[in-house]
Amino acid sequence: MRNFLDALIGEFDTALRTVAAPAPAPVRSMPVPDPTPADEPEPAAGREAARLMRVNHAGEIAAQALYRGQAFIARDEAMRRRLLAAADDEHDHLAWCARRVGELGGHTSRLAPAWYGGSFAIGALAGLAGDRVSLGFLAETEKQVVEHLAGHLERLPAADTRSRCIVEQMQKDEEAHRNSAREHGGIPLPAPVTAAMRAAAGVMTRVSYWI
Repeated sequence: MRNFLDALIGEFDTALRTVAAPAPAPVRSMPVPDPTPADEPEPAAGREAARLMRVNHAGEIAAQALYRGQAFIARDEAMRRRLLAAADDEHDHLAWCARRVGELGGHTSRLAPAWYGGSFAIGALAGLAGDRVSLGFLAETEKQVVEHLAGHLERLPAADTRSRCIVEQMQKDEEAHRNSAREHGGIPLPAPVTAAMRAAAGVMTRVSYWI
């Protein structure tokens, strides 16, 4: 059995590296074509794209923290490994978004520590409710993320091929996480819970767009 204190220190170290260290190299290469001048948006559109990709980066910070919080509490070792595997995919997304924000001349959210800490706590609470609820929470989270990314694909400049390719790959990965969670026993969550999740995500989206 894992030593609780060692595990807690490990999670604190992961949190610091996620929100304070330079973006680590992703396991998978960025799913984008080689850059060309024609692929870059005009300055005004580029600023909008940078803000949208900052929102996506903040969302990936939150997603990684959610899954790690759930994994920290998970009773079943197979369940824990499944959650950590999902968090690893979010690690790639995090690195891709950070790089793209930089390419567009923007900055990542200055509230990253708050997004991580709050999301880890929410994930841990979901884990306390049991593994099937935790998987249901994962499935609902990914459902809402897929919808959110679809909205960003509508708003991103048509010329911004690199950002669009990243978001499209993220969408595919999140849909796969959702399907996996449902196949492994995730149960639907009550409507008030899903509404609260949407409200919390909306706050993070609006704030990280600007800060």
